[in-house]
Amino acid sequence: FFDDFHHMGATLQSYLMAYPVFGHQTEPTSESWYNDKWDKMRAAGNMKDSYEFNMGIGPLKNVTENIFPDNFFWKDVATHPNYDEFWQKRAIINHLKDVDHAVMTVGGWFDAEDLYGPLNIYKNVERNNPNNKNNTIVMGPWSHGNWARERGKQMVNHIHFGDSLSTFYQKNIETPFFEHHLKGKKNPQLPEAYMFDTGLKEWNQFTQWPPQDAEVTFSFGKNGKLLVNKAGDKNVKHTYISDPMKPVPFRSEVTPVTFTPRAYMTDDQRHASRRPDVLTFQTEVLENDMRLAGEIQANLEVILKDITDADFIVKVIDVYPGDMENGEHTPDHVTLAGYQQLVRAETFRGRFRNDFSKPEPFKEGKKTEVNFPLQDILHTFKKGHRIMIQIHSTWFPYIDRNPQKYVDNIFEAKESDFTVGQVTILGSSSVSVGENNGIEMQLPKVKQ
Repeated sequence: FFDDFHHMGATLQSYLMAYPVFGHQTEPTSESWYNDKWDKMRAAGNMKDSYEFNMGIGPLKNVTENIFPDNFFWKDVATHPNYDEFWQKRAIINHLKDVDHAVMTVGGWFDAEDLYGPLNIYKNVERNNPNNKNNTIVMGPWSHGNWARERGKQMVNHIHFGDSLSTFYQKNIETPFFEHHLKGKKNPQLPEAYMFDTGLKEWNQFTQWPPQDAEVTFSFGKNGKLLVNKAGDKNVKHTYISDPMKPVPFRSEVTPVTFTPRAYMTDDQRHASRRPDVLTFQTEVLENDMRLAGEIQANLEVILKDITDADFIVKVIDVYPGDMENGEHTPDHVTLAGYQQLVRAETFRGRFRNDFSKPEPFKEGKKTEVNFPLQDILHTFKKGHRIMIQIHSTWFPYIDRNPQKYVDNIFEAKESDFTVGQVTILGSSSVSVGENNGIEMQLPKVKQ
């Protein structure tokens, strides 16, 4: 419910092409059974433009009726929009107890499918098995599964992070781990956490994760100023109009419908910062390097007008200097001068602010707290760069469109349910990074 097909209660509409692979039972076959299912998608619109294609589909109920009427996995997802018993029974993280063997969890900072998973596997093994001294984590600058293959240069979208990084991991981390625990060779003395700093583009070692870095809190000042370790003005209101019929694109470029989206995780955010329905705050130019390490928590205080539900997307962005030169591997059509590189982002469906299993509408005009984690980070913002945070309520078609009029099941929402409304983020809101957050998602108990 928190990786792959959902993120914090929102449905990843960008994963539509994946459903035919999972949602049909077949006899053993040498032919791809899903191609004919994809034909229904191809017939639904222009798949060369994912934004146009998904807007053309309309509400998700049209997917149920016209594209996947016989897909049992889609039906399961569409009939279980909340974190109910169906999802709870399938939550592996709830069962990570009595783990007494060596565990090395490996993930990618830019794994669009599974970032929540590896971070929370490691943390739950650590939390539930305090006597296990062989629980470690490795996070590199990889997309999904890229630690298992070597591509020479490690690129995520437009950004180059180094060369032969998977080979380094396989030779210096993975092989010594297995040789020690499976063959009894000398202890390689691997650290508790082997983590890649995605700003400095180098490996770091930690004796614990999250590390004991000082907590950094960002708040939102007037005229788009991002304040560092200063309280925001409680009397200031930051307001935008959210229109689900004109959602914020999740990519800076026109891209085709793909099996799963990946490149967006380091994408340029200038297209978003120029929109009136995106709140954009940035620091002054940094006079020194600033490292953000550990857990990120968004603490928003919001007021809605004319709507009773909303999504909240919070992004942490590295703004490059205006005189930044392109690198050797920068694509020809990209300019890094002033590039606004996405470093970490998460979406949250507001109806789940109190309980993922019991959604509830907002009360118009009432101040409401919306708190959620953005997953972890290890990124040094270099001297001469700026730190930016964006907040908005649509992110399409990465996630589905929230009608913003509360309905019990968004998969059954009608076109007439989609409503334009005003979202206000109060100046008392903040985003904090650091080891003192103590983030632990409160999930319902699993019914045995």
